Amino acid sequence: QVQLVESGGGLVQPGGSLRLSCAASGSIFSIYAMGWYRQAPGKQRELVATISSGGITNYADSVKGRFTISRDNGKNTVYLQMTSLKAEDTAAYYCNAYHLGSYWGQGTQVTVSS
Repeated sequence: QVQLVESGGGLVQPGGSLRLSCAASGSIFSIYAMGWYRQAPGKQRELVATISSGGITNYADSVKGRFTISRDNGKNTVYLQMTSLKAEDTAAYYCNAYHLGSYWGQGTQVTVSS
């Protein structure tokens, strides 16, 4: 079983950037597929980006070209670099790890507003 702790959220102006981090512990990080999901008020949780244990990435159409997911297996951490942020990116962002089971962090809030 793996434990996940997100950090890096906050308030940013439209067009700005943020980098989210998700630190994992309790298991062998490198075997997990990792992902970032988000949930805005009144909406369902949606996939933002994923990265496989082998480094293959996948993005939601709404963030392609603006967000980059990466992982550092030496630091047991997955990142989400977010650029050109828009108001519609405002949401709670959750880290997910998947390998024979799905595990979630507690979430970090991202608010894009002027």
